[in-house]
Order: sequence, then structure tokens, then C-alpha cells
Amino acid sequence: MTETSISRSIRRLFAGGGAIGMAILALPVSAQEAAQQAAPKQVPRVEITGSNIRRSEAETASSVITVNRADIERAGKATVAELLQTLAVDNQGSVPTTFGNGFAAGASGISLRGLGAASTLVLMNGRRMAPYGLADDGQKQFTDLNVIPTDAVERVEILKDGASAIYGSDAIAGVVNIILRRDFQGNTVRVQRSAGRDWIGNRTNVAFTKGIGSLDADRYNILFSLEYKKFDEIWYRDRTDRDWIGRNDLRPWGYSADQALGGTGAILPGTGTAGSAINGNVRNPADPTNYYNRGNLAAPGFTRLFPGAACSNFTNHPQGDPGGGCLVDAAQLYNQIEPKQENLSFFLRGTWQLNPAIQLYSELNWYTSQTDSSTTPSTVSASVGYPGGPVNNAVVQLGPTHPDNPYFGTAARVRYLAADVGPRVSNIDSNFIRWLGGAKGTQYDWDWDSALLFSQNHVSNHATGYLQRDVAFALLNPSAENVAAAMLNPAYAALPPGTVWRIAENAGLNSPALYAALSPPLTNAARTKVAQIDFKATREFGGMPYLSGNLGLAVGTEFRHEMTQLQPTTGTDRGNIIGLGYSAYSGARNVFALYGEALAPFAYNIEASAALRYDHFTDVGNSWTPKFGLKWTPTRAFALRGTFARGFRAPSPAENGVGGLAAFSTASDPVRCALGVVSSCNPASIALITSPNPALSPERSKSYTLGAIWDPLPRTSISVDYWKIKRKNEINQEQVDAAIAAGHVVRDPTSVSAIPGDPGAITAVLTRYVNSAQSTVRGVDVDARYNHRLPDAWGNATFDVKYTHIYEWLRTEQDGTSRDFAGTHGNCDVTNCTGTPSNRVNLRLGWDRENWRVSANVNYRGKLEDRFFKGDPNGCAVTFANGADAPSGCELASFTTVDLVVRWKPQERWELFGSVQNLLDKIAPLDPLTYGAQSYNPLDYEGARGRYYSLGARYSF
Repeated sequence: MTETSISRSIRRLFAGGGAIGMAILALPVSAQEAAQQAAPKQVPRVEITGSNIRRSEAETASSVITVNRADIERAGKATVAELLQTLAVDNQGSVPTTFGNGFAAGASGISLRGLGAASTLVLMNGRRMAPYGLADDGQKQFTDLNVIPTDAVERVEILKDGASAIYGSDAIAGVVNIILRRDFQGNTVRVQRSAGRDWIGNRTNVAFTKGIGSLDADRYNILFSLEYKKFDEIWYRDRTDRDWIGRNDLRPWGYSADQALGGTGAILPGTGTAGSAINGNVRNPADPTNYYNRGNLAAPGFTRLFPGAACSNFTNHPQGDPGGGCLVDAAQLYNQIEPKQENLSFFLRGTWQLNPAIQLYSELNWYTSQTDSSTTPSTVSASVGYPGGPVNNAVVQLGPTHPDNPYFGTAARVRYLAADVGPRVSNIDSNFIRWLGGAKGTQYDWDWDSALLFSQNHVSNHATGYLQRDVAFALLNPSAENVAAAMLNPAYAALPPGTVWRIAENAGLNSPALYAALSPPLTNAARTKVAQIDFKATREFGGMPYLSGNLGLAVGTEFRHEMTQLQPTTGTDRGNIIGLGYSAYSGARNVFALYGEALAPFAYNIEASAALRYDHFTDVGNSWTPKFGLKWTPTRAFALRGTFARGFRAPSPAENGVGGLAAFSTASDPVRCALGVVSSCNPASIALITSPNPALSPERSKSYTLGAIWDPLPRTSISVDYWKIKRKNEINQEQVDAAIAAGHVVRDPTSVSAIPGDPGAITAVLTRYVNSAQSTVRGVDVDARYNHRLPDAWGNATFDVKYTHIYEWLRTEQDGTSRDFAGTHGNCDVTNCTGTPSNRVNLRLGWDRENWRVSANVNYRGKLEDRFFKGDPNGCAVTFANGADAPSGCELASFTTVDLVVRWKPQERWELFGSVQNLLDKIAPLDPLTYGAQSYNPLDYEGARGRYYSLGARYSF
């Protein structure tokens, strides 16, 4: 067995350097009697996310979801990230770890209100962390939730309205505050093992947590937590029995190869278009509108025949392409439902009560992960872009003397899936560190807190299976021009003169040296840093006129340095990697902030709050951000609340720094479609080249909430909150279809059909980041909980529901045109193209009795119109082969899963637990539009993986 670097780290920790680990284990556990004295005389005051003022009531004018340790355990999820992404408040733009082929592979992010992971601020213990090194969609920086050590979490607080007045940039949609344990005594060991059907997709989770010292009795506490996770990959080919899951060939469900939904390798006669076949499709030089498969023994104009290229020699996949292509389901063969991931996290917190008035503290978080993802082999014709412009690889040819050219004697264009090179594989290593050192105390009636923070994330990617353009072109067509370009590559120059790349049935004739020149390993690296010093203080003032109680006041300041750098992948800086575009950015800035907050109680149980923050960014200037809140409690069982807040998000270095992005999207071609080129009427993959813009302004927002809290019965709580967020100056790539309509495209004039005026297929769309739009998102949240004591000592039954409904997700462009994405499959210009569900529900039915706890968790995702936006004049985004709307009724069905979690404590120190995710083994609905997964929506991941079992134990001593 090959030892990974993470496994090696664990071995060293408990072996040679294991004296540290054993010493920690050997530390005595302090008696806990002093910490378990009678309740304090006064109600403790705590700080709630969204305010710097400590208070005795948890419910504030702002709506906050609190997910405590018990809730996390009842959910049965393996990570905090998985739990957060099932919550009803999460929506389009979240980044799942399962998206192994995305820009931010290896990470996981949350998107409150569907406003994107970059507009959701994630904190750890109330302070920032370095964002993940790889920006989502190559643009949006976000915090990786995977760095959170699960066993060290005390609770998670989710503030569901704007909070830039408290925390600064990025808190437009809300704040997720991960609060870790701070005063723990004892030892805990937890082991968990999970698996799906046939023991595929196994997961292992081992954690050890130790706490020593009591702040009350010993004046110190040290908390240590170490957690190891290993998630095995799940291949689409492991789930062939789950209908359409993982399939690119959707013909059995009524789709057509003409829509690129019939497998890889289809030929579209008369259009000058063909997919990349495993045995090669070649264009007729005498008839540029038609391609023919190399295994076709009756193709017009062939000067050589290749019986060995017969499709049956390569695949047993069902054929039947009307154009005569050789079809394979490449996605099912090579792609993954979930990539392989292995990670190790470490958390250490030390607290020392220096004297009754001053407490010193320090935290250290360290996280390392390895993610291995795989996707289909490279084609030889995928166009890319780089800062110099688009690179048209559609012109690739088999040379006139290439021995595998069926039009021997004449150069002919080729569409080939390079299965002989192998799948494209990315090995991503991420290393995260966060150190915090500070002090807090009380002087002159002021409670103060000050700290120094440093955080860094370093991500490196090692990729194989990608083709170098100059070498591939020279090996397929050794013209003087192509050879001269490739000779600059030492590996190619070392090959014998006249070497060619034999394809398909003759690939066994290629030498290892040829493949080393054609597809060498590629690397790139990214780094982010945050360094911060802050100070805040709060106190109460009594005897204030017009107030019914003490005035709470908080003031603070912080200085922060941010740095981000992404190096381009080897060769992409000159457009030399087929199918892999350029992505790089670099930038740094300083941020200075001052802020203040007040909380005032008035007569008739009215509580008013106000906050104001000033931020100065060295790259984008100043921002003044206010927030106001009001809460009225006419009775102990009922309260009304509302807030108004402004927010902002400063451009990231990927958006206003140095660099650029070349990526892929999907779009139809209205020009060719109008001419009658049917294949252009459906979305197809295109290259997208986007340039940064140093003149960008920050995104700015206004948010409003109005809600009620009602406790109609004992052990019952209901809250209903209406919310609205209006964000302007949004930083976006120009809309792809708008750029196409404006003619900002590059076309291949040689890939034309026989239709007069056909300009050729789009190879690239040219855009840049602009403050292009504004969005209005509004909806309602319902949160209800009821606890019922059962008779005859049968314990307690619990009902808990969280429901979010989005009425409107309206984006308005500068020209006044608008698109409402609520309840549709749009916006497909952002992560995954998951759509914007109007309804999401989390329902939990629980029962606990003595040493038993049982939970049934129901997660619901509402239906989606399969349109890019409401009222899209182009109609349904995808059609069946017969032209009817697809899926049926142009609607992606809703999806519901049920998870069962059982926990049992047979003894005081032991706890056994198990869960069944997707208990009913529901299959995710077919989604032909998304690019975040193959033929199912990434929101419905559980329906792709299938029923999944977990079993574990915790021992405390």
C-alpha cells in the first residue's frame, strides 16, 4: 500500500515525534466539580453573531439559525460542510466538494440566499479565515468549509441578513460563524465507518479530542482536537443501475445525439460538426460539411480503409448514431460522482486567566487535504483562450502522409477522443493554517477584546492527461510550420524525426517518449493570506434619559492585509494546453476599519439597535455601512422584529487584479440557429475568455427583514421572517448570450454547413468583468420547533421544520432587461448551473428516551422549470429528440430524501451511533442541463450516490 503524506503525518505524530501526542494523552484530567457549581446568581450574557454587544436574550432583531452539537449529531452528516449545504437557506452558487472538476475542486462553500459563496461571510470564532486558494468560477473567492474540525465545533450560528456594518466586506447575504469549543475537560475518541452498496464509496473518520484544566479552578484550559477523514471515490460506472445517473447518452430517455446527449462521438451530417470519437471522426476534404468515422468502410472519398477501426473493437456501447459516429458514454466511463479525498485537521486552543480581569488566549488551526479527481480523456480539438486571445484548436488535422488518415494524400480534420493517453486526472493538495493570539478582559466597566491573526491557504494542483497543442499538432500533421513550433519543446525535439502519433487501433505503436512529450505533467499553485489586528470594547451605561434600561455600546477597529495569487497552469499562459484555458490572478490590499454599535431598550419592551462601520480599501476606496434593528416584545410569548442594513463586497483580485480567465460555458448560437443549423439551437460547450477590470466598484446592497417570533405553547417556538436583498453594481462576466448577440465572439469560418451565409461555429466568447447588473432577491423563512413530553416515561418527541421560499430572484442588466431566476434552472453563468429552487425544506422528527436518540431527517428541494429564466422567449432549455420540451413539461421534478439517525448510550462513557442516508434509495431526477454533475442536479447528490450506511462509536474518559 502506498503511504500518502497525510498518513505519514499521522504515523509521525504518534511515532518518532509521537512524544508530543503521547504527552498530551498522558496529561491529567482536572476534576470538574468546580465547574459544576450551582447556577450563577445572574443570567449570563453572551455575544450573538451579528452583534458585538453581549446580551442575555438569544433572539435579536436579526434572524439567526443556531445549529448546536446535538443538531449536528442528529443530522448524521459526515462534515459540517455537508450539513450546511442541506439547509433551506442555501441555494444556487454553493460549492460542493463533489464537484471534483470545477475551478475550486477540493473545497466546499455555502451560498446564502443564492447570492453566491463570495457574498456569504464565513467566520471562525467571530474572526476571518484565509479564503480558499482557487476561486470559484475563477472569480469568486470563498472560505473552504472543509477546514472546520467537526469534533471541535460547539455550534454554528447563521445570520440570515446583511452584516457588513458589523463585519465588513462580503457579508451581503449573511454570515456563517463556526464557534469552536473553548472550555472542555476530558478525553473523547470517535471512530466512524461509512459505505454504500457493494462497499463502494467507503468513508473513514477518526477523531480524538482532549481538554485539560478548568478556567474556574485552575485558571487555564487547553483543548486539543485531531481528526482524520478519508473518502473513497465513487465512479459513475459504479452506479450503472441508477438509470440516467452519470450517463451522457440519454437516448433511452428520449433525447438525441444531435443535442450532444447521445454519447461522445456523434456525427451531425451536413453541419460540418462532429463529436470526438474513440476511433476518430475525419472530415471529407472535398465536402467540408460532412465527417465520417474512420471505421466506416463505405465512406465517400476514403483512400485507405481501416477494418481495425471498427467501432465494435473499441466499445460494446449501443450504437445507432444516424450520422454514423462511434458512440461511447465517456462520462460514465471516466467521471466520478465523488472524488477521492483524504484530510487531516488539527485544532489547539489555550486559555489562561492571567488575573481576575484579564484572560489570554491562543488558537491554532491546521488542515491538509488531498483530492484526486478524474474526468474524460482529452479531445484534440477543444479550443481555449489565454491573455493573447482565443486559440482555435478546431483546425487540427491528420496530415496527408499520416498512416491513420483515411483520406491519405490530403490533410483532413479529425475529431478524436484520446483514450490512449488516458483520463485527465487532477491531484489537488490544500494546506490551511490559522493562528490567533489575543487577550480580553474588563477595565473601567469596559469589556474589551484584542487579537492578532494570521491565516494562509496554499493549494497546489498536479494534473496529467492533458495534451500540449504544439506537440499534438506536429505529431498529427508534421507540416513544416507545426514541426517548427513543436521543436521549441525539448521532449518533442528529442523524438526521432518524422515521428507521428498513431491513434485508436494503432496507438499501441506509440513509444513512452512520445506520450511524455505529448502529455507531460502540469502544475500550478495558489496562495492566499490574511493578517489582521483588531480591538473592540463594549460596556453598558445606566441612567440614560428616555431608556427603560441600560444602553449597550460597542466600538472597535481593525487593520487587515489580504493577499491572493494564482499561478497559471503550465502552458496555459500561451494557450498551449488543449481544452484547458488560462486562469491566473494576483493582488494585495490593506483594509482599515472603524465601527460602532448601540443597543437601547425603550418603554413598552421596545429594543432598538444601530451600527455603523467605516472601511477603507487601498484598491477600491471607502465604504460607510449602517444597520438598524427594532424588536418589540408586547408579551413574553410574542415579538415583532425588523432590520435594515447596507452591505458591500469589494472586488477580489481575480476580478480587479492582474491576470485573466479562460473557461468553458454552454450557449446556443442564435445566428446559426436562425439560418437553420438545428444543432446550434441547443446549448453547446464554448470557450469563454474574461479579462479583469481594475476600474470595478464594490458591489453594494440594501437588505430588509420583517418578522415575528411566537411561542404559543410551552416548548414551542415559531418564527416567520420576510426578507429582501437588493444588490447593485454586481460584478459579473458579461452575460454569455448578450455577448454573443453583440457579436463579441470568435468563429471558425471553416466549420460551416451547406446553408448559405453560415458563419461557422463559435469557438470563443469574449467578455470581461463589469459592474453590469443589479439583483433583487426576496422571500420568506419559517422556523418552527415543538417538543412534546410523551406519557409513561416514553421520553420526548420533537418536531423541527425550516422552510425557505424565494418569491423572486430578479437580475436586471444595465440596458434595463431583466430575468427572474426563481424556480428556474438559471442562472447558468454561476457555479454548477444548479438552478434556483423556490422552495427548500428541512424537516426533523425526533424521539429521545433515556439513552436513546432517534431522528428522521427529511430534506426537500422544490421543482425547477427547465428554462434559463422565467418567461424565456426561447422556451425550454432542452428538448427531446421529437422536439417536445424536456424533461416532460419542461420541469425538473422535486426531490426528497429521508435520512435515519440512531444514537445509543449503553454506558455513561460509550455511545454507539448509526445512520442511513437516503433511506428510501430515491434516484435523483434527470437533469440534462447542469454541468456540475452528469445528468443529475448537484443539489440531489444523495440521489446519485444511493442509500448510504454509517456506523460509529464514541468513548469518553
